[in-house]
Amino acid sequence: MRVLVSNDDGVDAPGIRVLAERLRAVGEVTVVAPDRDRSGASNSLTLDAPLRVLPMGNGYYRVAGTPTDCVHLALAGLLENEPDMVVSGINNSANLGDDVIYSGTVSAAMEGRFLGLPAIAVSLVSEDHKGVHYDSAAQAVLLLMKRLLVDPLPADTILNVNVPDRPWAQIEGFEVTRLGRRHRSGPCIAQTDPRGRPIWWIGPAGEVDDAGPGTDFNAVRRGFVSVTPIHVDLTRFQALEKVSSWMQVLSDGMARTRAGNDEAA
Repeated sequence: MRVLVSNDDGVDAPGIRVLAERLRAVGEVTVVAPDRDRSGASNSLTLDAPLRVLPMGNGYYRVAGTPTDCVHLALAGLLENEPDMVVSGINNSANLGDDVIYSGTVSAAMEGRFLGLPAIAVSLVSEDHKGVHYDSAAQAVLLLMKRLLVDPLPADTILNVNVPDRPWAQIEGFEVTRLGRRHRSGPCIAQTDPRGRPIWWIGPAGEVDDAGPGTDFNAVRRGFVSVTPIHVDLTRFQALEKVSSWMQVLSDGMARTRAGNDEAA
């Protein structure tokens, strides 16, 4: 089995090193990852500049680009042999609830799914971005991979996995979860640069709003590995009927306007 590994913390991050080494036990691993921390890059592709790639040996490639760039490049030109699966991580902090919208870790997995491969995003729910038990997250991925290969998911499904930062012996088990929800993020922080010009920092993520039973927040808090199946179709099906009623009103208004213009002509 061939596995493509990427992340958003950068190719030198400890999480990706632990993950790659653990996965080598079950297959051929290629690492294509950003040259630096690209957390929060979401699904962005670099379209206004070429991508530079530095082979590092031992199956590692350093890319001057986003996590999505890395997976897209790997699957659309860089690698001679296409992998069987994409695994993104191990992120050094949680990707719970609304975090998945911004997460480069999740987006790298999503790009693999876009291009037709099974994909897993894995994050270690650490304190202050100081992960300790990356090996627990790697073990969780290994077990999920084995299951995914014998019992595939629907074509548009990605597994978003969050693992408590504790020894494997203290992990309570696995739980399938839905995404929780955070409150609105904190305000941006205004400062002044050394030349007296205004600058801004993006504020902190919002506090947890929905951490009820069944959510990813709840499972991790109780010591379980949270496994959330997510998909790339963003259609809000529950709103289709209501928005459809607007369409008729708007179309009727357009027809009346055109009729009035024709009469005036």
